[in-house]
Amino acid sequence: MKAIIEVRDLSKTYASGTHALEGVTLDIAEGEILALLGPNGAGKTTFISILCGLVTPSGGRALVGGHDIMRDYRAARALIGLVPQEIAVEPFERVMDTLRFSRGLFGKPPDDTHLERVLRALTLWDKRDARLNELSGGMKRRVLIGKALSHGPRVLFLDEPTAGVDVTLRREMWAVVRDLRASGVTIILTTHYLEEAEEMADRIGIIDRGQLLLVEETARLMHEFGRKRLTVELAEPLAALPAGLAQEGLALSPDGRHVSYDYDTRADRSGIARLLAGFAAEGIAVRDLETEQSSLEEVFLRLVEEGR
Repeated sequence: MKAIIEVRDLSKTYASGTHALEGVTLDIAEGEILALLGPNGAGKTTFISILCGLVTPSGGRALVGGHDIMRDYRAARALIGLVPQEIAVEPFERVMDTLRFSRGLFGKPPDDTHLERVLRALTLWDKRDARLNELSGGMKRRVLIGKALSHGPRVLFLDEPTAGVDVTLRREMWAVVRDLRASGVTIILTTHYLEEAEEMADRIGIIDRGQLLLVEETARLMHEFGRKRLTVELAEPLAALPAGLAQEGLALSPDGRHVSYDYDTRADRSGIARLLAGFAAEGIAVRDLETEQSSLEEVFLRLVEEGR
């Protein structure tokens, strides 16, 4: 698929000497959702700010829709919508007027038909005449998305789009993002909700200390770097594991009724068959088995730790 964003060796060093980005190279395909994960201070916001023209890079090059973000700033920026993490709105402005103003900032002619489509997609049409101080926090965040979409961008940056939003509204926001992607909008989001990235993103990028450690398809990332845990429920509790069952990754629960076994999904052999054979040889009766896939949070922490 054609890349709408092309980044080559992008770097940023601030006057303080902080290396916020170091040689980041990345292609983002048109119509995909890319989630950027990283600890605080990893470089996520700097990366977004450079592509949106808010921060000047120290080196490297980036194109948006074929337009250089430095030499052809206006054309590149016209393709981008940005939803910041902070909710900063004019409290007494009406919702529709806010979108009209944002659209005008990009030199676009009035088009209330387009703005109506945007507000309906965000389930805000019935609030079009409401003042922003009358809206809930979740609605205000959706207004920010509406402002970012007012000029019809092809790329949408979402910086912590569901921060401070309750679970129900968060899932509604996920649905909005999926609909935007279905309409052809490319979405790059940063998030601290790792289940959000796992649920929504086509690919996940992990960044730490200004370096892009990895970019991978979400499913493949979970498969290649994830671990699984087998939990064995015993028919009778054990005081301790027999010496014959000594195996890496094996642990007995405090009540002696469960044995957990962590194994790597990338290994040629999981060791489960040997483990169950060991139970049989020791005369230990098994009542039930349960497997659990490691979460993206565990994968993320593991990759960041390995990159340090």
